[in-house]
Amino acid sequence: MNFFEYIGRTAIAFLEELGSLALFIVHTLSWLVRPPIFLRQLFKQMEFIGVRSSSVVLLTGMFTGMVSALQTHYGFKLFGAEALVGSTTALGLLRELGPVLAALMVTARAGSAMTAEIGTMRVTEQIDALTVMAVNPYQYLIIPRILAGIIMMPMLTVIFDSIGIIGSYFVGVELLDIDKGIFMARIVEYVDYHDLFTGLIKAAFFGAILSIVGCYKGFNTTGGAEGVGKATTNSVVISSVSILIADYFLTAIMF
Repeated sequence: MNFFEYIGRTAIAFLEELGSLALFIVHTLSWLVRPPIFLRQLFKQMEFIGVRSSSVVLLTGMFTGMVSALQTHYGFKLFGAEALVGSTTALGLLRELGPVLAALMVTARAGSAMTAEIGTMRVTEQIDALTVMAVNPYQYLIIPRILAGIIMMPMLTVIFDSIGIIGSYFVGVELLDIDKGIFMARIVEYVDYHDLFTGLIKAAFFGAILSIVGCYKGFNTTGGAEGVGKATTNSVVISSVSILIADYFLTAIMF
């Protein structure tokens, strides 16, 4: 009985959490189209999510492209198809690795910070103070972060893809002695704008996921400093898993 009781309580808790998240999204959308629009907050969050995440995205993208070139070269060398290293790496970056890994990096850096910041404001009653001053917390805190995540994630993905292809070019041409003309020709031949746009659409969805989850967990934080820590941990885990699940369904729909 204890086992079935545990399963039941877990299922009920999951459904309650899902319903609370749905209500949070509905409230956010209802305030999205109402004035005022806090542009200063929006640009501040765009700078925080986008500009300050560029360094970790550049570093991750560079070494992802480099290791992808090494791995694909090892596999294609068995069949004498080393010329396809460039195109295969570029396709992998544009379609999957770029948006997914960039989103996971931003989740770890910016998504966790969103939860911690809003959660601290919740447990110190700063959000209640905003309400008392007739400032809607959804408009002031939530909407700018969600919009910034949706806007900046495709831009960060472009950076990730670009530096990843440069890294794969360096490894393929300079270290593995693949002819640079063939390397670039295969990329031009097999990669088109559809691959890029597919990755950018995914990135926008991932930006929405990480910002919504981060804001939701922070907005509903309880339990003081310990609660903020738990909310931040849960935010990163839920966002990361949700991004991977959403990636599968988006890939199945778009391909």
